[in-house]
Formats: sequence, structure tokens, C-alpha cells
Amino acid sequence: MKLFIIGLLSGVISGMGIGGGTILIPSLVFFSNLKQQQAQGLNLMVFLPVATVALIVHFREGNIEFQYAKWIISGGIIGAVIGSIIALKINPTSLKKYFGIFLLFVGIYELLQKVED
Repeated sequence: MKLFIIGLLSGVISGMGIGGGTILIPSLVFFSNLKQQQAQGLNLMVFLPVATVALIVHFREGNIEFQYAKWIISGGIIGAVIGSIIALKINPTSLKKYFGIFLLFVGIYELLQKVED
């Protein structure tokens, strides 16, 4: 049941376009016996079906600007290869700290943004 709730919260955040990994990865590390790399790998497996559903919904709503997609996808693929190689070479404890620092900066950035409608 605990994993279902973690998945549900991660899915809601993913559907909003925020990134379910921000919920899923720390939750898996804290509430299971997974190492950081394993949690990140599982996050990628969960991401595929969740992102597909969210993509369909956002496509139907006209929320996708295709003119940007090819550049973002190309950069994302290259970055994913580089990031995966780096993540596998880093000590799990250090990777957990780096991920936490990243989330902290993202959180601070979001808190300081003006609310725009």
C-alpha cells in the first residue's frame, strides 16, 4: 500500500509536468531498501507509462509546442547518456547528497518565483 501511495503522488506530480521523480526517488530511498541508483533506475521505468499518459492529455489540450521539441529531445537524450554514466560511477551516498542539494535549489527557486496566472 505504501508503494501505491508513493506511485499515486508521483503520478499526480508527473501529470502536472513538475516531475514525479522529485517525490518518487526520495520516497523510495527513505521507505525501501533501495540505493539511490536503484531508485533512479526505477524512476525511469515508472516515468515511461506515466509520461505517455500525461503526454496524451497535454497533446489533446494543445499544450505542446512542437517547434521546441526536437532540440529539447536531442539535448535530453545526450544528457541522459552522460548523466547515466556519471550516476553509475558515483558513490550512492554522494549521489543522494547531490540529488538532495539539487532538489533544495529547485525548491528555493520555486519559492522565490512570482505567482503568474
